[in-house]
Amino acid sequence: MARLLSTLLFLLSISLTAYGAALTTLLGANERLCFYADVDKAGEKIGFYFAVQSGGSFDIDFDIKDPNEKLLLAGERERQGDYVLTANTVGEYAFCFENDISTLTGKLVDFDIMVESEPRREAPAKPGQISEQTSALEESVFRLNNMLMGIKRLQKHFHTSENRGFDVVKSTQNRIFWYAVLQTAGIIGMAVLQVYILQTFFTSTGRRYKV
Repeated sequence: MARLLSTLLFLLSISLTAYGAALTTLLGANERLCFYADVDKAGEKIGFYFAVQSGGSFDIDFDIKDPNEKLLLAGERERQGDYVLTANTVGEYAFCFENDISTLTGKLVDFDIMVESEPRREAPAKPGQISEQTSALEESVFRLNNMLMGIKRLQKHFHTSENRGFDVVKSTQNRIFWYAVLQTAGIIGMAVLQVYILQTFFTSTGRRYKV
């Protein structure tokens, strides 16, 4: 019973030691947007994931800065990224996206910012109450957690691929539509021009002579 209680408390501590936000934002041309996450204590882990879903060549610039405005990570023309950082300074961390690559096209970006603490196992209330701190059930929980994180990343990858494919199909459809419109307009214009030329050719514009 004591082992089961400690395991439940351990699982509860895991669920409470991580918090994050999954968001979607639209960046206009030449626009820069920043998002912020608070770190309460040094040594916490910061997970940062992003993927460009639609717009242009699916690339964007990004940078991460600590509370002292120190640049921690930056990238140019990145399509997606998945990073884990260690927060050595307590305060507000900035995660910025910049779309200065495109002058006309906006970019739709999915991103996820997660701040989590390493779970710490506390000693039992009474000596000898629990013989081992790391039980087989706890190890299974860790393995399941890693598997779930892998499935989550795989779902994000499929979601991004689906959105990019849909964006390419939509762009191709628009191009085909306007090409068909221009082709139809060209055919109609050519027919009108041919009728005009024939009318001009067979219309008598010369002088009449009386015999």
